[in-house]
Amino acid sequence: MKANIHPEYKTCTVKCACGNTFETGSVRESMSVDICSNCHPFYTGRQKLVDTGGRVDKFKRRMGQVKED
Repeated sequence: MKANIHPEYKTCTVKCACGNTFETGSVRESMSVDICSNCHPFYTGRQKLVDTGGRVDKFKRRMGQVKED
């Protein structure tokens, strides 16, 4: 392998939107994530719907119309 071409690997602080923080290894100093293992539905067993611009309501209306046919 060539010398002096690889980025420096250091400790990275990860901050989640739920408020959880943890440390991992990365080439970045810090990063922000939207979802982590403390708030992810697969790990918590709770489903959380994030309604962005009425998309969930639009989907429910569309699926309701399909069932009426």
